[in-house]
Amino acid sequence: MLSFNDPTSAAYARLTGALYLVIAVAGAFAILYVPGALDVAGDPAATFDNIARQRGLFHAGLGGDVVVMVAEVLVSVMLYFMFRHVNETLSLAASYARMMMVAVMAAMLFFHAAALALADGTVPLASFSEAQRLELAGLMRHVHDAGVWIWQLFFCLHLALLGTLVARSGLYPRLLGVGLVVGGTGYLLDSVQMFALPDAALLAGAKVALLVIVSLAEVGFALWLLLRGPRPARFGALPA
Repeated sequence: MLSFNDPTSAAYARLTGALYLVIAVAGAFAILYVPGALDVAGDPAATFDNIARQRGLFHAGLGGDVVVMVAEVLVSVMLYFMFRHVNETLSLAASYARMMMVAVMAAMLFFHAAALALADGTVPLASFSEAQRLELAGLMRHVHDAGVWIWQLFFCLHLALLGTLVARSGLYPRLLGVGLVVGGTGYLLDSVQMFALPDAALLAGAKVALLVIVSLAEVGFALWLLLRGPRPARFGALPA
């Protein structure tokens, strides 16, 4: 617990970086790998059949979601204390934006539970046929997935603020901050495309390029925190 005492210390930065990497690994598993292994586009029956046959993988994905949310809460608070000396208002706003993202992620799990209950027949809907229940379960799962479009908006705001703080702090490479700000707009473009312009090929290409940039910037920032921490020349310096 001593690592939490001093936000300017290398130990504090290392812990933050380690949590950042936990989010990256657990998120890749729960948000990318598990849905990719279980979901069948346009076929709710096949999707829920996959879930029934691979219930362990499905539950592991839920566990990954929980790990991500817990780590996100800790990282949100820790980043606030790390950068509040740069600009307390922007640091607090960045923390709130990331917390809002976590709140949306948590709300998404309600639709996950509803979809699974409908598909399993846990909810007694005598007036619905099995096909209708599966269709309704598919709708619940679609709403769950649409939650990504919402939390990405808050995450885009968070990255813009965090990147600004990183770039202005003098404690970390300015390039990482710029990458967070510029690349973070890829999350905004992804939400816009998925919600309103699914056939916009140019937008799809732009968002992929930006998401690659922000992914490199986030991983680079996490590794810098874990391996280097604040730059020695500014270590512990808190402007008045």
